[in-house]
Amino acid sequence: MNRYEMIYIIDADLEEAARKELIEKVSALITNNGGEIEKVDETWGKRRLAYAIDYKTEGWYVLVNFNAPVELPRELERNLQINENVLRYLVIKLVEKRSSVKPRAERPAPVAAPVDEAPVAEEAAPAVAAEEAPAADAE
Repeated sequence: MNRYEMIYIIDADLEEAARKELIEKVSALITNNGGEIEKVDETWGKRRLAYAIDYKTEGWYVLVNFNAPVELPRELERNLQINENVLRYLVIKLVEKRSSVKPRAERPAPVAAPVDEAPVAEEAAPAVAAEEAPAADAE
């Protein structure tokens, strides 16, 4: 099972009882399809949206952390897309941090190869004499 994080925005015009029912429905969808909910966080509450979505300017934010099989996020997204009371949603897979990272062995500093100094012949560039153009005859 993989760890996932999902955030979804519920229509702010929805009554509290209907909002709680929708949150329970989404949680049940996760658990009925083999997932385990770690946390449902509703503390974000009602917030102003950055831009209007379906002519709505406010929404209720709900954050859910859960463990689930690989195929569950696709089913979850399909159900959230159908629901008209969900304005936006995002499901991401959380990547576990590697705890046993080995430090790289220090490499010795590169040493420059010795350079043989050869005499450099200086070439004098021939001076270019500027030629004067003949003056145009005024007729």
